Amino acid sequence: MQFLYPGFLWALLALLIPIIIHLFHFRRYKKVFFTNVRFLKEVKDETSSRSRLKHLLVLLSRLLIVALLVLAFAQPFIPVGDGEREEGKRAVSVFVDNSYSMAALSQGVPLLEEGKRRAREIVQGYDVEDEFQIITHDVTGRQQRLIGQEEALELINEIEISPKVKPLDKVQARQKRAFNTAKASNHASYFVSDFQKSITTLDEQPDSILKQYLIPLVSAQSKNILIDSAWFEAPVQMLNQANRLIVRMRNYGESPSDESPLTLRLNGQVRPVGNIEIPASGTVYDTVNVSLVKPGWYEATLTLTDYPVTFDDTYNFSFYVAERISIMSINGGLPDRYLTAAFEGDAYFQLTNTAAGKINYSAFKDQQLIVLNDIPQISSGLASELKQYVQAGGNVIVFPAANAPLTSYNSFLESMNANKLNAWLVEDKEVGRLNTEEFIFSDVYINSRANLKLPTSSGHYSIVRNRASDILMRYRDGSPFLAKYSLGSGSVYVCSAPLNSKMSGLSRSADVFIPMIYKMALAGMRARPIAYTIGQSDIIEIENRTRGGESVYKMKGKADEFIPQQKAIGPRVILTMGESIQAAGFYDVFLQQDSTLEKLAFNDDRIESNLAAYSQDELTSRYQDQYTILDVAADTDLGELVRERSRGIVLWKWCLIGALIFLLIEVLLLRFWKT
Repeated sequence: MQFLYPGFLWALLALLIPIIIHLFHFRRYKKVFFTNVRFLKEVKDETSSRSRLKHLLVLLSRLLIVALLVLAFAQPFIPVGDGEREEGKRAVSVFVDNSYSMAALSQGVPLLEEGKRRAREIVQGYDVEDEFQIITHDVTGRQQRLIGQEEALELINEIEISPKVKPLDKVQARQKRAFNTAKASNHASYFVSDFQKSITTLDEQPDSILKQYLIPLVSAQSKNILIDSAWFEAPVQMLNQANRLIVRMRNYGESPSDESPLTLRLNGQVRPVGNIEIPASGTVYDTVNVSLVKPGWYEATLTLTDYPVTFDDTYNFSFYVAERISIMSINGGLPDRYLTAAFEGDAYFQLTNTAAGKINYSAFKDQQLIVLNDIPQISSGLASELKQYVQAGGNVIVFPAANAPLTSYNSFLESMNANKLNAWLVEDKEVGRLNTEEFIFSDVYINSRANLKLPTSSGHYSIVRNRASDILMRYRDGSPFLAKYSLGSGSVYVCSAPLNSKMSGLSRSADVFIPMIYKMALAGMRARPIAYTIGQSDIIEIENRTRGGESVYKMKGKADEFIPQQKAIGPRVILTMGESIQAAGFYDVFLQQDSTLEKLAFNDDRIESNLAAYSQDELTSRYQDQYTILDVAADTDLGELVRERSRGIVLWKWCLIGALIFLLIEVLLLRFWKT
């Protein structure tokens, strides 16, 4: 037993008072007159014995009354936990897990409701003058400051399931920020959660001064299947073709899943894909052919039937299908007939030939590929415009003119982060290998070594190899024939030989040239993510269509409209979502109400799809040295337990009750015990 105010124990000297009263009051003799003294001795013996017992009981009662009153003021307590009682005001932070996993049931009650009940008990276990922080995965502005007890209870009642989820170490960081503003010197934090392994990243070396408590809630749910992600095989989706969509699905259960129907909703039309069976703790990939018949934006949703955990059974994605792909060829002489013929047979591709002296720079933004063909020199103006175009995501392929002055070429290539050209060499060489791992030639040939006629050249430039590049085609001696360089969001392709068919057989090698030039044009479509994740995709980059104006980009979902934080950087705009996205779905980006510029799809975070959680024993084994794990039964009053841990088992009330009992005993002794 310890005392909160041990100085009051000096008041035990007051025990001398009843002793003195006993000695000087009950020892006084009284004169008693008798008519007959025959029975004096007999009465005296009997009365003296009873009186002595009564006086001792009264003295004992008074001593106990004084002692218990002194102890009550000294406030004795039995320490619990670390053996130290907190003095003064306290700052308390309570984290209530409100992620999707807390919607699971435990004994017929959602875990979130149980967590809110526990949080209320914790707050009520402290004093009214203490400060509180109620924090969830949402981490709103109101949750990042300390508030009073009544407001804390109101905030707990308002907690609802949220699509947002944060690792617990991020929550700890927010708690510490709040404690830095606290006036109280005693700090305590509580984590009320199911402690899923995917988010339980608690600091294993926390502040030794801060008292931290873990209150685990146990769910009966342990299995779940979900759509993990989806992506198109090609970066660009094309009209009237089977665009292959890859879907990845997972099973986090310990037993194989039953056959679950997978469906695709595309612009409101539902199409069944098939029944999916996923092995225990396994992953399944499925391919869906998506046929597109008209250009524009598409909203698509994949759905997998599963119960009762449903937040990850849908996957939203959006994509844009261009009406056509535009290519511009800037020619130093006549247009190349093989290049023109390559695109004449497909209306989806539109080739524009323009002379080097009549370039419309404003048309660059609408091109997916720009071809520099046989230009004697590259002017500084053209070099500057091409650099901006590539940095914004465009693609350029350079076919240099034969035996041209290299000053302007090398100045341009250096600005594009590409290797320079060396002297012109007149010699016959043959390409010996294609890089089929790069997008341009990937998935083009079943067997690239069988019956494939590779290009030859009778003249070429040697390339200085002092900068990193991806070699798409090599001569037999290993020197580069076609190389790729990245700059900003785009790419520059440099061929060591001209496109002119008199000096290079590239344009006549249809097996190589046609897929190469097509996929270069497709790669210039500025592929964008088809889906984003709430809470993770906070910053999104889109094309800037204001053209230097002061217009403000807005976003509109199914239920609300808002203005995201935005910053224009050249041809791109950075949108910061912050706390704006609260629900999975589709959001339109626009400047004017009737014109959708971008369509963004958002999905719930899959981090909690794996329902595996730490058990009580696992939490104890991992965190017992740094945290106090409170294993409380369903009917345990957590508030009383909190009071005991913060103040110990308080005994002053029992001291007062004891003092009153002994006061009553004294009164009864004096009133009814006749001697």
